[in-house]
Amino acid sequence: MKNPLSSSQKVSLVAACTFTVVAPIMGYLSIGLPPVIIVGGSALVGLFCWYFTYLKKPVEPHIILPLFILTVAGLQIHIVEEYLMGFAPAMSRLFGIPWSEKNFLMVFALIGPVIYTLTSLGLYYKVPIAGFVAWFIFIGPGVAEFTHFIFPLIAPELLPHDPHSLTASIKGTRIPQMPNFYVKTTGQYYFPGMWTAVLPMIPGCLAIYRLLIRRSK
Repeated sequence: MKNPLSSSQKVSLVAACTFTVVAPIMGYLSIGLPPVIIVGGSALVGLFCWYFTYLKKPVEPHIILPLFILTVAGLQIHIVEEYLMGFAPAMSRLFGIPWSEKNFLMVFALIGPVIYTLTSLGLYYKVPIAGFVAWFIFIGPGVAEFTHFIFPLIAPELLPHDPHSLTASIKGTRIPQMPNFYVKTTGQYYFPGMWTAVLPMIPGCLAIYRLLIRRSK
């Protein structure tokens, strides 16, 4: 007979399900469809994996915590490259979405580290919801970073054949200096974040493997 979920596990499950639904909707309303695909997809897969692994049986901190810290450390280095090379305005031009550098920095450089720090503490004390956040990070930077290698192959929504940076208003938001990284226009296969994308991917994918292997035993 399976053990029923405890009160803390039920609360964590409700919180995780709420995030999985609300975060993509907010992303869609503020930016557009890409956040729904990337954030919503990562959250949904992470929710499924977390439910059948960490939620029901939290693993010991020494198994998950070091890999989580390595993943977010690699992610922060990756974000530095993205910021320096213009990831947010490049994405705005690529998909025709209003993603400013200010919003990029607010989410990934300021709010993100706070969440990562609290999640590390939660993993140390085996707090159920911390496992969901960890799975979300493992799926996102751990797997979804491969999209950086696809972006240069996609024709931008805005002036795909103009190699010069573009300043324009998108849905009422003025986005300055949007670069074009379309390989057929620039002749160079690159997109902001590509060089460091593997840094969070390696520990993230390793964490996924270890957690799933433990689940199968």
